[in-house]
Amino acid sequence: MRASLIQIAVEPDESINSRRERAASLIAAQRGADLVVLPELWPVGAFAYTEFEAEAEPLHGPTHEVMAKAAADAGVWLHAGSFVERADDGTLYNTTLVFTPEGERAAAYRKIHRFGFDKGEAVMMGAGEELVTLALPQTTLGLATCYDLRFPEMFRGLVDAGAETLVVAAGWPERRRAHWSLLAQARAVENQAFVLAVGSAGTHAGIQQAGHSIVVDPWGQVLAEAGADEEVLTVEFDPAEVATTREQFPALKDRRLGLPVPPRGPA
Repeated sequence: MRASLIQIAVEPDESINSRRERAASLIAAQRGADLVVLPELWPVGAFAYTEFEAEAEPLHGPTHEVMAKAAADAGVWLHAGSFVERADDGTLYNTTLVFTPEGERAAAYRKIHRFGFDKGEAVMMGAGEELVTLALPQTTLGLATCYDLRFPEMFRGLVDAGAETLVVAAGWPERRRAHWSLLAQARAVENQAFVLAVGSAGTHAGIQQAGHSIVVDPWGQVLAEAGADEEVLTVEFDPAEVATTREQFPALKDRRLGLPVPPRGPA
């Protein structure tokens, strides 16, 4: 399976419309890939909180339209990163879209864990409530976004739902880059799954982005890692290694906690 992670740069002097079209061009250049992945909130910038309200879109808004066409034009499965969605009731969400090679929307995931503590995303956006997995011909994806990476119970839930490849779209800051690579490897090892984690480059509202998109195999080995600037990180991997790893080292079968408790019979 061939995956291309587009570590697009988000800079304040580029309009959102221009960046949408540039992202579409970058996707078009990945024809022949099986899966293309974009970062978190790349249209507006993950830390550009003051722009969220003004730039929010309905689910079927401009980003959906441009990304659906880009997926169809390139003939790829497209994880289109995330954008600021405005729901019918006015609530904002950090929403991921995935499209088929025909340009049909196959999945939407609203970010569950909102970053910011008592400001920014945490108070401006609603929290998603559903784990989302998606079966591709080669593997089953589990979808996560940025801050989600710090919550291992979420990824275990995705694995329990069948995920074999965990895809994380992020706008991770440079000052915590060490956590980014460490957590990506930890999620791969503990879940015996591939992790495809794509960040953005550039500066969001004065916050330097970490870049360093990373692909990790089920043993925690880094298969590929980007630098700090805009680039496309392309890697080929064999999804069958997930089943092989879980058979050779069946740690998931030895779980004792976090499992459904069977009903007890009479004493």
